[in-house]
Amino acid sequence: MIAFKTFTGVIAPLDRSNVDTDAIIPKEYLKSIKRTGFGKNLFDAWRYIEADASDKNNHARKPNSEFILNKSPYDEAEILLSRENFGCGSSREHAVWALSDFGFKAVIAPSFGDIFYNNSFKNGFLPIRLTVDEINMLFKSVQSIQGYKATINLEKQIVKTQDGNEHSFDIDESLKIRLLKGLDDIALTLENSDAIVMYEKKRSKFTPWLFRKS
Repeated sequence: MIAFKTFTGVIAPLDRSNVDTDAIIPKEYLKSIKRTGFGKNLFDAWRYIEADASDKNNHARKPNSEFILNKSPYDEAEILLSRENFGCGSSREHAVWALSDFGFKAVIAPSFGDIFYNNSFKNGFLPIRLTVDEINMLFKSVQSIQGYKATINLEKQIVKTQDGNEHSFDIDESLKIRLLKGLDDIALTLENSDAIVMYEKKRSKFTPWLFRKS
């Protein structure tokens, strides 16, 4: 997993509440566990005029010109701004994969679905909780200035906008370190490899049959 670094990116406004994981990546596209290739179907039902095209080439589909991610410069945005309860619904890790594959590194909202929130950290993606008032302020700025940008500094836990406003956010220290070091579940376990080896050595003295090679 790639370590999360401070970056500056365009904010794409998605002014919707309760965006569920099926809206983020519809179930008909969950045919792979490679973590890549899902970005083209991110928010599929909103990005394209045709509803289900899981058996078609996206290049042949007509895009919805009114949807924010089909407009420049938001088609290359790295920060998503949304409303409360983002990522609710089913527990598909593909939702985070689709956001990352599109190019997003973080999403800012007042609240998140619990499973989506946890899946984000397991995949190097940062969900940022800000207050409703701060979210309203950001929407106002983003909608008034095309290509509005912000800098996200995870180490300092600050979102700094291009007009100089700063928004601090809370995050569990262990999750923060996980992103900053780029540690997935396996890497976290391997950080305790010395303790694991020591335990196995001690355990093998009392239950040697468990450690015999077949």
